[in-house]
Amino acid sequence: MATIPLTKRGAELLKEELHRPKTVERPAVIQAIAEARAQGDLSENAEYDAAKDKQGFIEGRILEVEAKLSVGQVIDPASLNAGGKVVFGATVDLEEEESGDAVTYQIVGEDEADIKFGRISVGSPIARALIGKEAGDVATVNAPGGLKNYEIIEVRYC
Repeated sequence: MATIPLTKRGAELLKEELHRPKTVERPAVIQAIAEARAQGDLSENAEYDAAKDKQGFIEGRILEVEAKLSVGQVIDPASLNAGGKVVFGATVDLEEEESGDAVTYQIVGEDEADIKFGRISVGSPIARALIGKEAGDVATVNAPGGLKNYEIIEVRYC
């Protein structure tokens, strides 16, 4: 499996996400299975079946998050010698040339992306257009509504 780029915040969120299933949900479902087994005949025991299904889901999610953390590479843009260029983890202030609308995006890993909070995936068309550019450059993005040009106003590494 290839490495997955993560911001510090993204790695912390994955660790937090892993903590709850391991320390709260897993023990609770083990207890539920034990209680259902104590009721006797397992062939017609809906509580047992439900608990086993939930256990499978929890264990699957734990494995998935552990796998992401094991291949994750935490990238701190402040420690890179980016020379003012847009890199993974950078926060970029943009102005759409036609409308003059200002937007701010942080380029993050796929699991961290959330457009409502201005975090876009490194694999998104706009992030790919921005990578390697610097303040004053214009990035052309092939958006669903057609080509859009964004002027890069500022690049921050925070």
